Amino acid sequence: MPRPGSFRAVRLPRLAGPAAWDSILGPRPAAPPPEGTRRADFVVIGGGFAGLSAARRLLQLAPEAKIAVLDAGQIGQGSAGRNSGFMIDLPHELTSEDYAGADTGSDRTLIALNRQAIAFAAEAVQEYAIPAGYFRRDGKVNGAASRHADAQNTAYAKHLALIQERYEVLDAKAMRDLTGSAYYRSGLYTPGTVMIQPAGYIRGLLAGLSRRVAVHEDTPVTDLIRCDHGWQVVTPQGRIDAGTVILANNGHLESFGFARRRLMHIFLFACMTEELSPDALRRTGGADCWGITPSDPMGTTMRRISTAQGGNRIITRTMAKFLPHMVTSGCQMRRAMTMMRAKFDARYPQLADVRMEFGWSGHLCLTQNNSSVAGRLDEDLFAACVCNGLGTTRSTLTGIAAAEAALGHDSAITRFFAAQHLPARLPPAPLAQIGANLFIRWKEWRARKE
Repeated sequence: MPRPGSFRAVRLPRLAGPAAWDSILGPRPAAPPPEGTRRADFVVIGGGFAGLSAARRLLQLAPEAKIAVLDAGQIGQGSAGRNSGFMIDLPHELTSEDYAGADTGSDRTLIALNRQAIAFAAEAVQEYAIPAGYFRRDGKVNGAASRHADAQNTAYAKHLALIQERYEVLDAKAMRDLTGSAYYRSGLYTPGTVMIQPAGYIRGLLAGLSRRVAVHEDTPVTDLIRCDHGWQVVTPQGRIDAGTVILANNGHLESFGFARRRLMHIFLFACMTEELSPDALRRTGGADCWGITPSDPMGTTMRRISTAQGGNRIITRTMAKFLPHMVTSGCQMRRAMTMMRAKFDARYPQLADVRMEFGWSGHLCLTQNNSSVAGRLDEDLFAACVCNGLGTTRSTLTGIAAAEAALGHDSAITRFFAAQHLPARLPPAPLAQIGANLFIRWKEWRARKE
């Protein structure tokens, strides 16, 4: 057992299915694990949106610092390469009825912070020459297929008007012209969302940072050992003596013993079609790039991409499971694929012959009170964790916050996370799992048309 003041990882990330966003870009060589004992001023554990954003912010504030990024797998194949690629600027509270936050004041604060995260990402796209197709300012649509969902859109539009945010209401014809599907009765378009190719964007960040940052993939961290000055980061292949450590591993923060029984580990499932043939594209119709989040947060997310993102394909994402052990089973994956096929066919009956090439699960980490864990955990130990369902924007913000806190830099971002309450404690594990999954299934049943 590690001595007091040290932390041992009790489990490692396990996600079912390939990360399709990474797969469609083709293979790339992985950065080798560290060997022997090395030194670094900062070690960032996790190479997703939070970890790479933290590394970039560290470089901005301390350009001479020696920084290492460690990832348990290959960067772009973990959770960062498994989300739907919506970098959302507006409130997107998944536990609400229509995404609105607690009040207009908090929503305005979040919008300002989210736009800072998007600006940070846009600067990285320019700085590292990330392909434009991986970062598109297309906006997004809340799609509604039922009267209930249409009412949710109306309520959200009133909220947006109250906080003076732009939107456009789309009728059934406009939705059909956009998506090629006659399934939707209405939509609510908001222009501020950036649609990214998540693995492509992450690969671009990785390539840019690798010029000045030591990156090690396939390098799970097994122990963090407190030393007189900083931490010793232990991996199966070697050790790194670090002045400061940033844990940027989202829900796997709990694997190191932090925020125990306070994190909700939600897994969502997604699938992606094969490359659409010219005939299938003709039958699909609509625009070549768009993204739809469901008006009811428990509905189905849909997205269409084109050659610039890795091929002409359609992505379907639905079915949530609360899994505190952080592992998805083959049975769950098969059930999800059946459900997603049905959702896809309902929207695109003209594409019944199109095969699903990829299916996968992705890990979200939420808290009951919507708090993240971004800031100091211990002496010279910081966190950039708990995305609350916003793996792109919120994780970018937590990465920035952790880097700034580690360097004693004060900003609106560090103050926002410092003011958040500790994540609320969950009920005992069996009750939490049973209760949460029953609640999710009821919400999914209610949102079944969406």
